[in-house]
Amino acid sequence: MLFKEFGNKNAPVFVALHGGGLSWWSLQKVINLLKPNYRVIVPVIDGHGEDSATTFISIQDSAQKLITYINQNCGGQVYALSGLSLGAQIVTEVISMRPHIAKHAVIESALVYPIRGISWMAQPAFDLSYGLIQKRWFSKAQAKAMCLPEEMFEQYYKDSMKLSKQSLIHISLSNGSYRLNESIAHTSARVLIIVGESEVGLMQKSARRLHKIIAGSELLIAARMKHGELDLRFPDRLVEIIQHFIAGN
Repeated sequence: MLFKEFGNKNAPVFVALHGGGLSWWSLQKVINLLKPNYRVIVPVIDGHGEDSATTFISIQDSAQKLITYINQNCGGQVYALSGLSLGAQIVTEVISMRPHIAKHAVIESALVYPIRGISWMAQPAFDLSYGLIQKRWFSKAQAKAMCLPEEMFEQYYKDSMKLSKQSLIHISLSNGSYRLNESIAHTSARVLIIVGESEVGLMQKSARRLHKIIAGSELLIAARMKHGELDLRFPDRLVEIIQHFIAGN
């Protein structure tokens, strides 16, 4: 896991994690909006982008790497943690493992219910998926489904070409089989949970479960938004929501 840093090194630390298949560049507008007031740290999750040479192992492994970085570089605690999708699952795991690691946490579209049958996916299915992501037309379709802005496509396609098959398998299995660690109920962080109104039922069910188990958490159902759309297409609105949430402390 690589770590990009932006902004004032003496300001409160804000850690933002990208979604699966993306990298730090997908958060560039969010970074620009946050960095005047924060020391913004953006991890590049194993297997992605500039860290494609490191095989992604699991959400738990990534969470432990982030905790280690925070211990070694941020005095063991940060002001805020946020994440989208796979990044949100990592945030969820981090605050489950270390209840006092962050003052605030923003969890956007984190799947916390395992997808039925995910562990039984045959190797040929992964072979097919890996072959497809190497094709430009398929990446175009994937980018559209992910609500990725057009200007980010070339970087997305370039990074897709670098993703290893082993990382793809581990990302898919870890994301689809993730089970919520109920010790998250002990987190001291103020938690904002975001889910798009147009996301699939299992994602909305996940958001409601997180809201129920984390006392004092806030749940925002983003009107008419698909998976990742708020983060990727409306970063200014996302940052405004986060700032309002933090200011409400």
